[in-house]
Amino acid sequence: MKQISGFILGGCILAGCVPGENDHPDDGLPNIIFILTDDQRWDALGYAGNNEILTPEMDKLAREGNYFRNAFVTTPICIAARASFFTGLYERTHGHTFQQGEIDHAFMDHSYPALMMESPYYTGFFGKFGISYSLRDNLFDEAEVFDRNNSYRDRRGFFYKTIDGDTVHLTRYTGHQAIEFIKNAPEDKPFCLSLSFSAPHAHDSAPDQFFWSPEVDTLYQDMDIGQPRKASEQFFMEQPVYVREGFNRTRWYWRFDTPEKYQHSMKGYYRMISGIDLEIGKIRHLLESRGIADNTIIIFMSDNGYFIGERQLAGKWLMYEPSVRVPLIIYDPRNHDQRDIEDLVLNIDIPSTILDYAGIDIPSDYQGISLADYSKNENPAEDRDHFLIEHLWDFENIPPSEGIRTKQWKYFRYINDPGHEELYDMVRDTDEIRNLADHEQYQGVLEEMRMKTDSIILELKN
Repeated sequence: MKQISGFILGGCILAGCVPGENDHPDDGLPNIIFILTDDQRWDALGYAGNNEILTPEMDKLAREGNYFRNAFVTTPICIAARASFFTGLYERTHGHTFQQGEIDHAFMDHSYPALMMESPYYTGFFGKFGISYSLRDNLFDEAEVFDRNNSYRDRRGFFYKTIDGDTVHLTRYTGHQAIEFIKNAPEDKPFCLSLSFSAPHAHDSAPDQFFWSPEVDTLYQDMDIGQPRKASEQFFMEQPVYVREGFNRTRWYWRFDTPEKYQHSMKGYYRMISGIDLEIGKIRHLLESRGIADNTIIIFMSDNGYFIGERQLAGKWLMYEPSVRVPLIIYDPRNHDQRDIEDLVLNIDIPSTILDYAGIDIPSDYQGISLADYSKNENPAEDRDHFLIEHLWDFENIPPSEGIRTKQWKYFRYINDPGHEELYDMVRDTDEIRNLADHEQYQGVLEEMRMKTDSIILELKN
C-alpha cells in the first residue's frame, strides 16, 4: 500500500493511505456495511469480557473478524465525533460541534459518502445523521435520516416509526430499512450501507430514560447488575467543581443515583444494545440467504463511550476511558484469520478504511489512516504511539478539555482551567484512579505530555 502526501503525527501518516493495484484482485469490489451505535462504551459487549450483557451477534463478528481492544474516539460527543466519522478529521480541524452552525462544506466535499457517490458503489444511509449539513441528500443514492423524537417526553421518542402500520422501536425500524436496502440494491453494483442506530442513547427528556424493543423485554429481569468500580463519593469529590456541578452529575441523578434507578437504567441500556444485536443477526442472515455474505465487509463502532456511574457521573464528554473508548470490529469474510489487536485505532480512521476497501484514493487532508490491511494480517497502526483527545464545545455545563493518550500515558487539562491537569499510567492504572500530575517523580512525564499535546495542536492548526 503506497502512502500519499500528509504530515506525520504519533508515528503514523495521518493523511492515510491509498490502496495498491492488487489489494484483492480476485474478489472484485466488496459490499461494505458500516454500523454505528450511539453511546455504547467499549466494554458493553460480551466479547470484551462483560459477563452480564447479551450480545451474541456482536460477539460472533468479533470472533470471526478483527477485534480492536484499544479503539477510541478523538472527541466524546455525538456531533463532533460524527463529523470526524464522515471527514476523517479531528474536531480541532473540522470545527463542528453544537452551536457552531453548519459544518464547512469543503470538508463534506471530501467526506467518505461524497467520494463513494463518485464511485461504482450504490450507497445508502439510515438513522441518526448527527451533524448539521444542508446538502446531506446529495451524499447517498438512498437515505432516510431519523433520530429520537424529542417532542415526545415518553416512550414515543423511540416509538413513532411504523412498519406495515405497526409502530416499532427505532432500532427495529433501522434494521428493517437496512434489510429493504440490501434486498433492493442493484445487483450489478456493490453497495455501501451506513447504518446509524439511535440506541442505546437515553431519551433525555423522559423520566424513564431508556426504552427498548419488546423483543428484548424479558432480558436481564432476574439479574442484579454490578456497580462499576470508582462509584463511591470519594472519586466524585476529587473532580473540580465545574465537573461536580455540570451535566455529568445532573444526568447521574437522572439515571444512577439510587440502587433502584441504577438497576432500571442499566437493564434498559443493556436491552437497547441487545436489540441492536438482534438486528445485526437479521442482516447477516439476509446476506447469507442472498449469497453475498462472503463478499460483504462489516465495520462496527460507536460514536463515543459512556459513564455508567463511575465517579458518580453519567453521560460522556470528559477525557476518561469510559467516555473515549469504544468497541471496534472489522469483519472481512475474505480473511479467515481472526485477531484481537492491541494497536491504538481511532474513529478518524474509519473514512480512510471504507475508501480503501472500496478502491478509492484517500484524500491527502485526512488525518486518520486506513485499517483495511488488518484484513491482510498487516498492522497499519502499530507505529501510532499517541493521539489527541479533545472536547472543544465551550458550554457552561460541560467543561471543554484537551489532552493526549499514548500507549502508556493519559494526560488532559481543562481549557478554561489549564492549571488543573491529570496524568495516569494506563499500564499500571487502567481505572485511572491515581492522578500523578502532582507527584514530584512524574514531573518529567507531565512536561513531556504537555509538550506533545501542544505540538499536536500546533500541527493541526497549521
